[in-house]
Amino acid sequence: MEGPVAAPPASDNRTDGTTPTAPEQRKLKRSTRIALIIILILALIAGAAFAASYFLNARNYVSTDNAQVDGQQIMINAPATGTLVDWRIFQGAVVHKDEVVGRIKIQDGFAQPLMSIRAPSDGTIAVDNGVPGTYLTTGTQLAIGYDLSKIYVTARVDETDVRAVRIGQPVDIYVDAYSHTPLGGRVREIKGGAANVFSLFPQSNTEGNFQKVTQVIPIKIGIENPGNLDLVPGMNVTVYIHKH
Repeated sequence: MEGPVAAPPASDNRTDGTTPTAPEQRKLKRSTRIALIIILILALIAGAAFAASYFLNARNYVSTDNAQVDGQQIMINAPATGTLVDWRIFQGAVVHKDEVVGRIKIQDGFAQPLMSIRAPSDGTIAVDNGVPGTYLTTGTQLAIGYDLSKIYVTARVDETDVRAVRIGQPVDIYVDAYSHTPLGGRVREIKGGAANVFSLFPQSNTEGNFQKVTQVIPIKIGIENPGNLDLVPGMNVTVYIHKH
């Protein structure tokens, strides 16, 4: 018995005797091509402008955004061991030199005398750690303040760029909180060593492993025209130190 007969393949011929052809690819409209060309040209111009700006900045300035408003800290610490009582200051409070800001009840038998806590100098409190009723040991940090009339900027410059920095060079200062109000300043101090103590990778170790990382050098910059801006230590800053 014969097996089933396979059906003949479908014919590619059309009834009119012609063979089908692949569909033509749709061409982009002339307006679309022009738009793409314009976008490409604008991208090239933007890239060239960025490269030129970067080159000019690198040639004329040492810049960094690793910088903050800073100042001389005023530390208020517990002068003795005991319980904190009569704590009078808070964040934002203004204190004056030798002002009594609290007391400590010293654990001394039955007498339990009180010892005054005094501010070491004039300043505005930025950090308040004092909690009345807390038992403290001598030297416990209770508050940190700053003299806001003597603030400056601490900028951290890569060690590869610091050779271009000199005492007295003018500086353009941009505080993030007041980005549209540039300030002027000058380099006051270049710290004596790299901040390698802050590095994640120490310079050497007992296992013999070594990973080189670029260190940063702290630069102290004086602010020449703070104006009426409320500058507070900790504010982020971008600085441009003039090379010439």
